[in-house]
Formats: sequence, structure tokens, C-alpha cells
Amino acid sequence: MDTNTFDGMTDEELDQLEARLRAATPGPWVSYVEGRDHDSGSSFIQTAAGDIELSGATVADQDFIAHARQDLPKLLMEVRRSRAAAV
Repeated sequence: MDTNTFDGMTDEELDQLEARLRAATPGPWVSYVEGRDHDSGSSFIQTAAGDIELSGATVADQDFIAHARQDLPKLLMEVRRSRAAAV
């Protein structure tokens, strides 16, 4: 996808996004940042299957990744709802 222009997503792209969501570890995912959310250890994303530790990610990157697990299913449902209403 060209990052300079946005022409929307095709149904096929939405289906691919949904497939990735279904394949990922179930949510919720929670971002825990050392010094912000706890005092010792490392920063990590807590999932139902275990913790994900990232190397080189900023706090904003880690929070984005963790929240995407909850945000993307809602966004996908809204896009599909909007498309159905437009027909």
C-alpha cells in the first residue's frame, strides 16, 4: 500500500486483516512499562498466552501494539458496519 495516498481498503484487505486478528493471541493485551506501570523488571506486553518483550520499541510503540489488539477488531467491525449501511 502506498503510504503517501490512501484509497481505502478492499474487501480482500479487510478479510486479510480479520484473518490476522483471528490468528493472534486473544486479548486483551496490556502494556506494562518499567517506571510507569511497575518499578522493577522490564517493559512488556501481557497477553493471555504470556508476556511479549520488545527490543528497541519506544513506549509509544509498545502501547500502540498492545492497544491494537483491542482497537483493530472494533475498527474492523465499524468499517464493515459502515459499508453495509452504505449499500
